[in-house]
Amino acid sequence: MTEIRVPTLGESVTEATIGRWFKKAGDPVAVDEPLVELETDKVTIEVPAPSAGTLSEIIAADGATVAVGALLGQITDGAGAAKPAAPAKAAAPAAAAAAPAPAPAAAKAPPADAPLAPSVRKLSAETGIDASTVPGSGKDGRVTKGDMLAAIERAASAPTPVNQPAAAVQVRAPSPADDAAREERVKMTRLRQTIARRLKDVQNTAAMLTTFNEVDMTNVMALRAHYKDAFEKKHGAKLGFMGFFTKAVVQALKDIPAVNAEIDGSDLIYKNYYHIGVAVGTDKGLVVPVVRDCDHKSISDIEKSIADFGRRARDGQLKIDEMQGGTFTITNGGIYGSLMSTPILNAPQSGILGMHKIQERPMVVGGKIEVRPMMYLALSYDHRVIDGKEAVTFLVRVKESLEDPARLVLDL
Repeated sequence: MTEIRVPTLGESVTEATIGRWFKKAGDPVAVDEPLVELETDKVTIEVPAPSAGTLSEIIAADGATVAVGALLGQITDGAGAAKPAAPAKAAAPAAAAAAPAPAPAAAKAPPADAPLAPSVRKLSAETGIDASTVPGSGKDGRVTKGDMLAAIERAASAPTPVNQPAAAVQVRAPSPADDAAREERVKMTRLRQTIARRLKDVQNTAAMLTTFNEVDMTNVMALRAHYKDAFEKKHGAKLGFMGFFTKAVVQALKDIPAVNAEIDGSDLIYKNYYHIGVAVGTDKGLVVPVVRDCDHKSISDIEKSIADFGRRARDGQLKIDEMQGGTFTITNGGIYGSLMSTPILNAPQSGILGMHKIQERPMVVGGKIEVRPMMYLALSYDHRVIDGKEAVTFLVRVKESLEDPARLVLDL
């Protein structure tokens, strides 16, 4: 027998929903053939067959919520005799953790301020398991990597409560009979419930607020109109506005590093790299692929990356690692006609920039009223990390770079 388990889903992703099985129990399967589709709140992934044989059992049915490492099903194959060693190995850390549990471990509690090993911290961050709740088998009762792996194994094998998101869901009063007959009730998918819970967690955790400004798009639009044909001919990608906005954001992040920081316990982590998440709308919801090291990329590099992400996002071909590690996010509601909005933070980031519709409005320029193409900008930020002065200054820096695009070239 070969076990099919939920793979590591990536940073901060601890569970997934079974989208659909491509095979039925009893069907033959080939090595690396897609078996089941998993949906997370970031991306949809396919789990391939680890070996050839027959899909003998499906344990997690469509619609079920599963944790990282949970058993999905089993494959009967010719190499079954060689496989039992794996579960024995998996059980070993659990046995090791259980051995010192009686009197010695109880007598030796780790110091309250004892630092966790880097491997333990990493596993805790990736899986969401609180290391302080795990019994330690190391020196002075410290939690080891083996203890964490055993805890993860126990969590993976335990059933996921089906009513987990219920706390975030309101139950409405029943409709009058005439209205109820004209309503359609559709059960929320586990994926949508997870998204709802995590968005609400952001609001409950961060001290989030939004500051606004507006930018005169005259010069950027003129620059784009003048060079868009030559740009597309040379680079094979259309010249949009996202390249300009991304470079303007990077310049502003360099000036105001707090906007590129995040909270880790009682510490602030200042990131001296610029991985910009760009929100992309798909049929299954909003996804945020990350363009990495934007400070080292040209506008053409950024435009090509965004175009590629957009195509693959709509085809469901994005990879988990392409959705992770962002330090700041840009979302463009203007393509749908939004005039102004207050975007919600993409945790654990501390800032997100909202772009909006370009609208011609009368503006006073040099004492005269002129019609100018204007866009409202919105910066939502975590006030625990970023002061109001820093937030406003950041938005003004973005505005200055866009209204005078030469600043982007001259690194001003």
